[in-house]
Amino acid sequence: MKHILIGLVGLLLFFSCSEVEYKFTELSGSYLGQTPPDTLPELFAPGIVNSAAFTRDFAMTPDGDEIYYSIVLGNFKKSAILFTKQINGKWTKPEVADFSRDFRYEHIEPFISHDGSKFLFVSDKPVNTISKAKDDFDIWVMDRLDGSWSEPYNLGAPVNTGDSEFFPTLTKTNTLYFTRQPINERVNYILRSKHDGGNYGEPEMLGPNVNAGRSRFNAFVDPDEEYLIIPIVGIADSFGGTDYYISFRSIADEWSEPINLGGNINTRFGMEYVPYVSPDKKYFFFLSFRESEEKIDELSYSLLVGLNQTPGGVNPAMYWVDAKFINELRPEGFYRK
Repeated sequence: MKHILIGLVGLLLFFSCSEVEYKFTELSGSYLGQTPPDTLPELFAPGIVNSAAFTRDFAMTPDGDEIYYSIVLGNFKKSAILFTKQINGKWTKPEVADFSRDFRYEHIEPFISHDGSKFLFVSDKPVNTISKAKDDFDIWVMDRLDGSWSEPYNLGAPVNTGDSEFFPTLTKTNTLYFTRQPINERVNYILRSKHDGGNYGEPEMLGPNVNAGRSRFNAFVDPDEEYLIIPIVGIADSFGGTDYYISFRSIADEWSEPINLGGNINTRFGMEYVPYVSPDKKYFFFLSFRESEEKIDELSYSLLVGLNQTPGGVNPAMYWVDAKFINELRPEGFYRK
């Protein structure tokens, strides 16, 4: 009973508190004016995109002038998609996207098509607006109209089902790759649905080189459909928990065995399950949790509070690294088109 009361007090304090103000430094230039990384991953835009909160997901418009990402609260009980955009050469202070403001529902995993015409995301909000109850997770879509995004609409069947669908990514031919978690199961599968110019066809489950290991999560497809980056759990060469792997696609539509992205990317903590490659294919963005490089011999209250207020301190965060290593992993026989 005591724990329940503490939880209720915490919720009351949360909902009664006013918005926190923070100083936002005016930024300009590509990628929020951040210095590009080299071969070692770096925290992306600390204190701006990566706050001290659990920050995940990444999406950009093709021109690089809009960036979207997600923040998760309460062990995945609450989440929202945020954005910042470059206007007249200056980046705006991050805000919650309008379509993501309803705090009753979760909104995660934004994705923007290669031509900037479609914005996809995932939500558990109900399709039936009369109902207020949470639904299973579905893929939702917005269209680009006169420089703005339309009202969201549910992608519908046969992609969305009574199971939960996650992490949509699109190729240049509008082939949709996504994750499905069957109801009452803890295993996820990677599927593909081809577009016939009017509608999406019945999704097909990809083969064992993609659906490898014990489970797999949010696969990012290269827009030219040359490869998939797949978070997989349960392969022998894992660094621990879920690791990022890559599977290359051949001209014959065969997929290579999954290749671990290595110790620069994967860690023993197993928090690797959100991959993204920038539209210009220069940078690989990915979710990770990394130990502080500072040696800590003894904990203190002030140190604990400080870590909790530090981007990447105690929560997973988004990192970026030069993406040139991706093509260096390409096996023989899986050449570019």
